[in-house]
Amino acid sequence: MISDRDLYSSRIFINSVLPLIKVIVEERKELGEKFAGKNGIIQISAKDEAGKVGMHYVIENGNFNVVLGIVDNPDVELEFKDIPSLNGFFSGKSKKLPKIKGLTKLGLLIPMIKTLLFMSSMLSATTPPVEEDKKEFLVRLYFYLLSSGISQLNKVGHPDVSRWAKRSPDRVYAWRVVDKPELSSYIRVKAGNTKAVRGAYKRSKPFFTMCFDCVDSALGTLLQIDDLVEATATGKLIMEGAPEFGAEIGDYMMLVGDYAK
Repeated sequence: MISDRDLYSSRIFINSVLPLIKVIVEERKELGEKFAGKNGIIQISAKDEAGKVGMHYVIENGNFNVVLGIVDNPDVELEFKDIPSLNGFFSGKSKKLPKIKGLTKLGLLIPMIKTLLFMSSMLSATTPPVEEDKKEFLVRLYFYLLSSGISQLNKVGHPDVSRWAKRSPDRVYAWRVVDKPELSSYIRVKAGNTKAVRGAYKRSKPFFTMCFDCVDSALGTLLQIDDLVEATATGKLIMEGAPEFGAEIGDYMMLVGDYAK
């Protein structure tokens, strides 16, 4: 039986991190063009007591669709021997490769591996990228990961996150960068249910927003370079809402980061 930590980590990797591949191939031309005109199913899975867990990408003429769950006969599959092995690989703690099925489908396999390596290099960064477009892209990836990761921890029954969600009325918690609406995400919470959404919440003002004055300030917090108290005092980080709710969301952000390491 796997530990709670491995369960939470695998849920974040499978349901929150790996779906970011779609964003990457759609936004990074140098990677997306490698899939142009191609079709097939690429699956990432791990063996479990109940069989297998994982997710897959359905590629149709180069377009990606993310599907949670597994299929029986994917064209390409990266299959880990167990959940701890999957967690170790995607957290960078292990370099042991999974079992690879579909070695004859190099046209799908090689671009996927390159894309996974790009994602890993971005999310494991300890300092901001040099290029401005990569800085903004990294902020987007983190915002998407954090909102989805918190929601996934609730869905899988993490005690602290689930307790928070169950006692919450209908509220929206958001992340954004000033004057850059494309750099935003939010999580909606209501009576135990959570839903993560990419982009800005437009129906009304969110209950709480963690707002950054610029991209560099966002990366200072997301990469844990800046001190949160100092960032707030200097206006790099603006808590739009009661500070106690900012502290709560900050704790859950740290949880996601911890389980993804």
